[in-house]
Amino acid sequence: NAALRELLATLPSAFASEDHRARRRAIDEALRGSQDDAMAVIHAKAAQQNIAVLRTPLGFGMAPMHDGRVVKSEVFNQLPETMRRDVETRIAALETELGALLARGPQAEKDHRRQVAALNEETARRPIEEALDALSADFSDLPEVAGFLAGLEADLVANCEQFASDFAPSRTTTALQKSVFARYLVTVVADAGADGPGAPVCDLPMLPTVASLAGHFDAAAMARHPDAPALAIRPGALHRANGGALLIDARDVIGAPDVWATLKAAIKASEIRLAPCASDTAGAPASSGLLPDAIPLAVKVVLFGDAELFHQLEQSDPDFARLFKVQADFDETIARSKENDRDYARLIARMVEMHGLKPANAAGVARLIEEASRLAEHRERLTLEVGRVADVVQEADYWASEAGRKTITGDDIRRALDQRTRRADRVRTHAHDAIERGVVLVDTSGSKTGQINGLSLAQKSGFSFARPVRITARVHLGQGRVTDIEREATLGGPMHSKGVMILWGYLAGRFAEDAPLALAATLVFEQSYDAVDGDSASAAELFALLSALADAPLRQDLAVTGSVNQWGEIQAVGGVNEKIEGFFDVCAARGLSGSQGVLIPEANRQHLMLREDVVAAVREGRFNVSTIKTVDEGIALMTGLEAGQKGADGFGAATVNGRVAARLRAFAERSRAFAAGRERADAAPSGSASA
Repeated sequence: NAALRELLATLPSAFASEDHRARRRAIDEALRGSQDDAMAVIHAKAAQQNIAVLRTPLGFGMAPMHDGRVVKSEVFNQLPETMRRDVETRIAALETELGALLARGPQAEKDHRRQVAALNEETARRPIEEALDALSADFSDLPEVAGFLAGLEADLVANCEQFASDFAPSRTTTALQKSVFARYLVTVVADAGADGPGAPVCDLPMLPTVASLAGHFDAAAMARHPDAPALAIRPGALHRANGGALLIDARDVIGAPDVWATLKAAIKASEIRLAPCASDTAGAPASSGLLPDAIPLAVKVVLFGDAELFHQLEQSDPDFARLFKVQADFDETIARSKENDRDYARLIARMVEMHGLKPANAAGVARLIEEASRLAEHRERLTLEVGRVADVVQEADYWASEAGRKTITGDDIRRALDQRTRRADRVRTHAHDAIERGVVLVDTSGSKTGQINGLSLAQKSGFSFARPVRITARVHLGQGRVTDIEREATLGGPMHSKGVMILWGYLAGRFAEDAPLALAATLVFEQSYDAVDGDSASAAELFALLSALADAPLRQDLAVTGSVNQWGEIQAVGGVNEKIEGFFDVCAARGLSGSQGVLIPEANRQHLMLREDVVAAVREGRFNVSTIKTVDEGIALMTGLEAGQKGADGFGAATVNGRVAARLRAFAERSRAFAAGRERADAAPSGSASA
């Protein structure tokens, strides 16, 4: 384009030069002179013969003259016939000669145009070569570019007569776009070196379209420059990433089928084809049917998304596995170590620098790393969701400014976290308030048979919290069935139902070796009106069931979370920190007694990253967090009784398991007695009636 701007100034100047004008005048005068000389000869011959050569709207004509005047037709017709024939013969001869002269005119005009074209080419060639020779030399190693420049030079020379117009020389871009040079303009679609050395790395914008991926014609630009379609070309993400890497959120392109199809076509063909542009306001295609050649494509396309989407694409799109052959599955956390803690501190420093924030002091960094472990739900790991950590740093920077500090401290981090919780905890506050007011029944003191505090985890708008929920169990003589009321009411999910069935497997395996389980039991989450799923309450449900069978009251100042298997082992669950904090908040609102606490699986010990107020209460003995490995450990803590190990004489009458076994034996005996009574009643002969 710089060369064209140079030509916009130099070519008009060349055609406006005195040398070019003089040579052009000579050519024009030569043409006019030859035509005038020939006409002068005919005029002279005609005058000698008293014949006038007349120019009329229909062409040339001839008529006799007398004394320098044209003879009128009525006078001419009165002349003797011999005289008239003589005049007509002479006029016919002159007309033939004039016709021959006029027939030579087009050839003369053609020769004139050829001479003018040769002059124009000669005049234009030098400035054109001067403007393009250096450019051609720069791109001599690129055959396609060199060929384009050679064609440009030939076309400029061939059409140089367009530049003979008398307009003011200019080197401005606006003037260039409005000039006859506009059709030669080149649009830089993408500059690989614009962002510095190295291969480009680009991402596809949100809500992608075929145009934003593969480029398009700008209808408005086409309307402004109809003779310069190159000015209307707009690049797409593939153009900008060509030679490097293109990063794409998989969900964005999957949600736009045309974009996904265009992306696959480009990868398969290794070329980019400009997307046909939309119609302009008049309804005609803005590109006027013009489409540039395909551009060779060499790009690495990186799709990122979750594992579920990966497997979905793999199964639903046969092209996916062929086009995207390298899978990289990233963990969401990293191990916590001295080295990784230092790296995380550097990452925090980078966040501060990137967002122009105050630096964080040692206490602030330490508090952020603790929060990273809490987000990872593991004391020995750190989350890789650095965006959430960056959000906390930005909010803490505000609170540091409010406090007039030049650094972000641990108190600022703490306040930012507290404020984030306060903004999101409306539902939690209402749930805890309902418990405090007695609307939702939850005991935090005393003991009750068949009743236990479970812990229900909820998520609302990205905010997780837990609240205690009363779980109750009732037992009676039956045919060996535990009724899950949640499932019967279609509120229990499949995982919860599985947990209840595991309870039955545990009871049968431990207490039904010699006799069938002749009990019926019901389990329910009291005052629960939402769907219940997951097996994290199965330990609590089993404790409530054992309590009801053994008639052994359970402590209400303890809450329980954990799943159980058929061997009576307590298994890890999720959300353990939120569950402990949920029961702590309810107990704290009523006053901590020192005996209150939560039982969690031993396997969850490594996940503990509790709030500072909970940690302080545990440290001071005002609240307890205990871990258990087995059902026996848990039931002993919940009842204050020995669980009981089975020996040659059973479990022992004073133990929980012994009392459960005795109750189940009693159920079995009553069931057998009931069945025998029915058999005798059925076997007795029926009496006959007498009159």
